[in-house]
Amino acid sequence: MRSPSTRDPLSMTDLLIRPGRAADLAAICEITRDSFAGLAKGHYAPAQVAAWMQGCSPETYREGVQAGRIRVADLGNEVVGYVDAGPGEITRLFVLPKAAGRGIGSRLLRIGVRLAREGHEGAVVLESLLNAVSFYEQRGFVATGKGFSSHGSAETPPIEIVRMSLPA
Repeated sequence: MRSPSTRDPLSMTDLLIRPGRAADLAAICEITRDSFAGLAKGHYAPAQVAAWMQGCSPETYREGVQAGRIRVADLGNEVVGYVDAGPGEITRLFVLPKAAGRGIGSRLLRIGVRLAREGHEGAVVLESLLNAVSFYEQRGFVATGKGFSSHGSAETPPIEIVRMSLPA
């Protein structure tokens, strides 16, 4: 049995979901990079991941933070995940590989769905990376088609995604 003074550095009792701040921009970018590279292994070639993330910078997320669309999972003063959602759509949801499997993604998804439903009456849609399809399906989303990410830049190589929807 663990001594009470020994703390798990990722203890869920320290989890706080809060609005993203400008000070979180670098962490949000790193979460995207680390999650995509670590959790999507086997679904995308390393060169494909590197090329897609090449344009990622903290500035990529500034607009979402300023607009109040991004919520971060702060675990013991470390940002370990985030969700970006607007009316009718969850644009991004990423969790660090070391924090995966602890329910953080599920909590972020619930908050993202709530944000996406504000002022929107229809289905909530998202573009899932191939590795996350079952995560979303287990939470009520259904696949509606396949395609390529619409959230990259013009210079970004296409990344195969699955379009998914959560009925209203």
